[in-house]
Amino acid sequence: MRPNKGTAVRNDRSQKLFDRAKLHIPGGVNSPVRAFGAVGGTPFFAARGQGPYIHDVDGNRYIDYVTSYGPLILGHAPAEVVARVCEAAAQGTSFGAPTLREVQLAEKVQAAVPSMQKMRFTSSGTEATMSALRLARGATGRNKLIKFSGGYHGHADPFLTDAGSGVATLGIPGSAGVPAATAADTLTVPYNDLEAVEACFIAHARPPESADASAGIAAILVEPVACNMGLVQPLPGYLAGLRRLCDRFGALLIFDEVITGFRVALGGAQGHYGVV
Repeated sequence: MRPNKGTAVRNDRSQKLFDRAKLHIPGGVNSPVRAFGAVGGTPFFAARGQGPYIHDVDGNRYIDYVTSYGPLILGHAPAEVVARVCEAAAQGTSFGAPTLREVQLAEKVQAAVPSMQKMRFTSSGTEATMSALRLARGATGRNKLIKFSGGYHGHADPFLTDAGSGVATLGIPGSAGVPAATAADTLTVPYNDLEAVEACFIAHARPPESADASAGIAAILVEPVACNMGLVQPLPGYLAGLRRLCDRFGALLIFDEVITGFRVALGGAQGHYGVV
C-alpha cells in the first residue's frame, strides 16, 4: 500500500492506537507482517475502505495493492457484495450446523477447480494447510514434508522451520516453541530449483531394508506463485517438474493457494499452469 502521490502522511491517531494496542496485543498487531518491524515506522490503522482505496484513522488515503491478501478481488465494499452480505447477515451469521450455502459454494468451487473432488472449508489458511498435511501423511503413511525457502503456509509447527545449510539436513525450528522433533520432519529447499527437490527426495527415500514404514516424503507443499518473499513466479516447467517428481517418488503435491487462489485464474494456479 502507498499513500497518494504528493500527500503528506499524518499518523498521530495511528501512533496513539498502536501504543494502546501494545498494552494488550503482542507487538500491537495480530499478524507480525503488520507491525512494520522490518521497514520502520508506525503501522497505520485502517478506518474504512472503498474500491481500490483504504482510509486510515488520520485521514490518509492509500492505494491498496494488498486487497486483504486475496479475498477483496472486487475491491472494498462493492455495492452488490455489501447488499448480499447484509441480506445473509439478516438471516443469521453462524449456526454450528450444515447450511444450503456451503453446499452451493462447494459446487461452485468444484466447477472452477475440477480436481477438488471433495473439500473441507476452514476458518484460516493455517487450518487448511494443517489438514492437507495430515491427510497427505495419512494417505502415504510417510512423515516428511518438503517446503520452500521464503514460502509461508501459516503458523503451525511443521511450517515454521528451515533446512540449515543443505537439502539433506534435518529441519531446525525457525521459531521458539517448535519442538526439534517436529521440525526434523520438514525439509526446506530453494524455490524454483528442481535439482534440489530431486536430491531431497533421493536423500530421504526409505531404504528397501528399513522397517520404518513412515520414512520417506509424504508431500511437497508449495505456493505455486511465491508471495511471501515478494512476488516470485515459477520458472517455465517448474510446477510440472514438481508434479513429475511427486509421481516418481509416490508423494503428493499440495498447492497452497490461500493468496493466489482465484486472483491468478478462475481455476487457480493449477488451472493457469495446467498442473493438477
